[in-house]
Amino acid sequence: MTLEEIPEIQQLTKVEKLQLVEDLWDAIAAMPDDLPLSDEEKALLDRRFEAHSDSPADALTLEDFKKRLAERL
Repeated sequence: MTLEEIPEIQQLTKVEKLQLVEDLWDAIAAMPDDLPLSDEEKALLDRRFEAHSDSPADALTLEDFKKRLAERL
């Protein structure tokens, strides 16, 4: 499926599109067993988790992330 197949999406504002992406992501995340990870993806997630464990202060809160994202739009 492509964006061209759903013309209504083209009419959405950036904020509405971001909300749609968030909603889609939440729907996907609710079914984790439906999307198995490859060994490379598992390794990447392990590296990122280790980096976060080594330096948790470097992470952004969800609110800080949303604020930074909104500033870019």
